[in-house]
Amino acid sequence: MMLNRRHIRVKVMQTIYAFNGSESDDLKKDEKFLLFSIENMHNLYLLIMSLLLEVQKRAAQDLEKKQKKHLATSEDKNPNRKFVNNQVFQAILENETLKNSLEHNKTINWDLDSEYVDIVFKAIVKSEVYQDYMRTRTSDFKEDKDFFIDVFKEIIAPNDKLYDYIEDKNLTWLDDLPTVNTTILKLIRKLKPNSAEAHFSPKLYKDSEDKQFAIDLFKKTILNAATINEEIAQKTKNWDADRIANLDYVLLQMGICELHYFPSIPVKVTINEYLEIAKEYSTPKSSIFINGILDKLVKEYKKEGKLNKVGRGLM
Repeated sequence: MMLNRRHIRVKVMQTIYAFNGSESDDLKKDEKFLLFSIENMHNLYLLIMSLLLEVQKRAAQDLEKKQKKHLATSEDKNPNRKFVNNQVFQAILENETLKNSLEHNKTINWDLDSEYVDIVFKAIVKSEVYQDYMRTRTSDFKEDKDFFIDVFKEIIAPNDKLYDYIEDKNLTWLDDLPTVNTTILKLIRKLKPNSAEAHFSPKLYKDSEDKQFAIDLFKKTILNAATINEEIAQKTKNWDADRIANLDYVLLQMGICELHYFPSIPVKVTINEYLEIAKEYSTPKSSIFINGILDKLVKEYKKEGKLNKVGRGLM
């Protein structure tokens, strides 16, 4: 599973933010955009997985070239194939389900962007992790896997050039990249020599409820905007409306929507989630501002018996 609820909230926030900026009143179209931007994470996952295979292919070509050299040394003729034969590479390479997904994906073409494969490959070869690994010629599954995890974590995931490339490809992917990289790391960590065919095909949502949560949070925030905005206005009388960051406004709208229309989500969870998102995406003071307002509202709702939460420990 790639998505958690926080990431879903971020996607909804981005869609509402875009929706507010457009003159569109076509909810269906914007809901489609939301679901598409979530599903597009899967394309990013496939892009990174295919990059891993390209790096392996590039390493194999490198060895072939050396063998064909006019003045090939004995090392050139009988090279250390440990990297190319790494068992994690082999598991990814032999996974038919992943292979089919990659073949059907029309957006990935590393032949056009081979310089990035080169950049990543060279960064790996220059690294200490690689030098240590290549000191011997054979390894077991555990050594291969540990090496692969280190390379992914220390060299591939934080690569600046790769980051720029992904940003150029698709701006919304930058927010998805940490989630996708974490997913890939988890899959590699859990990989066994006999892992199931579906291992490299993670689900996007935990369950159908999470997908429905994304749609409901988006729709209910938009459809109840008038009432919600009135509540915000009441609580921000001393604030110049223009001074409230647009993003904070959207986060407040979503937070209030959750307090009202999502009875099974605990108040604490809602407040914490929006504070964390504000810290990451908005201004340094945003989380204090949002916390203050949501806190006041919750106290009022409790007093007026308006806090409609079900289940234990939800206040």
